[in-house]
Amino acid sequence: MSEYKLPRGIVISGTGLWTPPEAISNEELVDAYNTYAKQYNLEHAQAIESGALQPKPQSSAEFIEKASGIKSRHVVTREGILDPARMRPFIPERNDDDLCVQAEMGLKAAKLALEKAGKQASDVDMVIVGASYMQRAYPAIAIEIQGALDIDGFAFDMEVACSSATFSMQRGVDAICSGAARTVLVINAELASPQVDFTDRDSHFIFGDVAVASVIERRETCTVESAWEILGTKAKTVYSNNIRSNFSYAARAADVDPFGPGKLFRQNGRKVFKEVCPMAAAHIEEHLHDCGTDPREVSRYWLHQANINMNNLIAKKLMGDETSAERAPVVLDRYANTASAGSLIAFNLHSDDLQVGERGIICSFGAGYSIGSLVIEKVAI
Repeated sequence: MSEYKLPRGIVISGTGLWTPPEAISNEELVDAYNTYAKQYNLEHAQAIESGALQPKPQSSAEFIEKASGIKSRHVVTREGILDPARMRPFIPERNDDDLCVQAEMGLKAAKLALEKAGKQASDVDMVIVGASYMQRAYPAIAIEIQGALDIDGFAFDMEVACSSATFSMQRGVDAICSGAARTVLVINAELASPQVDFTDRDSHFIFGDVAVASVIERRETCTVESAWEILGTKAKTVYSNNIRSNFSYAARAADVDPFGPGKLFRQNGRKVFKEVCPMAAAHIEEHLHDCGTDPREVSRYWLHQANINMNNLIAKKLMGDETSAERAPVVLDRYANTASAGSLIAFNLHSDDLQVGERGIICSFGAGYSIGSLVIEKVAI
């Protein structure tokens, strides 16, 4: 197969980050979960004693931080999550004529990205919403946001779990390369909290809500003083059962509870750690070499924000003893795992300080397995 070289001159000209105003600390989450677990164990004492059910174990803030590096998470609403009798967020259904919650989140991030890029919505002709979960099947969330911004063009949703952000950005680059679009607005609105099983000690703390957006265009149409030229994109998928979310409309046809056991997010954490870390490190190293860059000379690694131990191990493999929080910034301590948006949050918060000519890589990895990356360089316009 012949090697494809990405044409030069395609840039990320602006990004936006919208953070929900409400947050939940580990301590608050643990207090609610432990209360629920005690009540569950009391109510099912006979079944637990007979071995028919397993008791719910207690949790602690220390356990969560040690296992993941997470200290808190932002959510679109706290209501219901901390109620031991409910253990899920309360997000009222909206009328069809009103913006859905995910579109509203994405719209806020999109406006911030457009402002930073110095663009009007009329400059955009393609919108992609990439996320690990979509609030509905159709009409597409991307088309809803396109309509809200009055953009003349086309839009679509895509899901590749925690790699949805990098994969959707790559599709934007492809569209510009092919001439199908001039300016692409990529939005990653992660409304993850409704899919969290807050009654499961091993996963109730993992996810948070957030929205990020990016404007991608050709360098000649860019009007800001500096931007990030995309030197290369790379994607890879390998099938694995170790991270799953089985929630599906097909549950109706199987006569099972769509929210029942095993239907929400679940993973085999040990296998994921063991298998994904070397895959991600090898992917990044190969991609950087393809772009003529030595991993030890990269100024910034904006890595997927799922687990601090994973990030530390991958950074160590790539940078050796020169790894640091400055070169591989972490945001999951306060944002938690925001699925596909994590690496873009890190990019939003930790990129302005780099100088023209410095390079970095945005990389995400997760269910699938899926790995996506963009090698970028800061350029003066």
